[in-house]
Amino acid sequence: MNPPHPAARRDLGQNARALIELREMLLRGEFQPGQRISELPLAARLGLSRTPLRLALDRLEHEGLLEVAPGGGFQVRRFALADIHDAIELRGVLEGTAARLAAERFGDASELDDIKDCVRRLDVQMRELGRSPEALDGYVELNQEFHDLLLDLSRSPMLRETLERVTALPFASASAIVLQKEHQEMRLRIAQEQHRTMVEAIEAREGTRAEAIAREHARLARRNLDQSLRAEALARIPGAALIGLGPPDDDLQGERG
Repeated sequence: MNPPHPAARRDLGQNARALIELREMLLRGEFQPGQRISELPLAARLGLSRTPLRLALDRLEHEGLLEVAPGGGFQVRRFALADIHDAIELRGVLEGTAARLAAERFGDASELDDIKDCVRRLDVQMRELGRSPEALDGYVELNQEFHDLLLDLSRSPMLRETLERVTALPFASASAIVLQKEHQEMRLRIAQEQHRTMVEAIEAREGTRAEAIAREHARLARRNLDQSLRAEALARIPGAALIGLGPPDDDLQGERG
């Protein structure tokens, strides 16, 4: 098979950069909810041609961060808190299905070695919480690895594709860990125990139990988010600028008035 032409590699790089940079700009709050995206100024700002930018806009509309604007083009999507709740609930349903399929589909017990090792490394990282300011970042990375490995064990590309779209929304992914500092260690210990019991259920081929644990695991994330919202602790979290705490129509009415 011939390697990609240099121009094709360059285009692929521009497409990926456009998507990553634009997604990060949205999650940092550089655009207001409801704001129309102007392609020409944005292309100039990012130093990109309009083709990779348009591809990125299409992808972000597919992910749910943008929506089609009246009259064409795209605008930044506005999220009500209920949208985020629904996305987390749906993640729980999908990851629950992944856990059940994993219990039903794994063959040799050695197929669980990677996810068991991830749980062990999470245990090590848990012991570092409170000792090192980088410990939480390490936990977040390993937590995402755990959820990726769970999807691998489900052997369902369709499930992965659907879950990727849901978790592209702010606060919906497994790596979007939002915790008040005073509750951080306790909540993470609960989450880690859920990781461990989920793997035990999968190994025992108890698919219904594994599914229930995975769904409760997502509900824990929702409770953490709600408590942080009540404590007004979200200002530094990516994606917070896109969420209105009231219904979207109320937010729009306030802008009109």
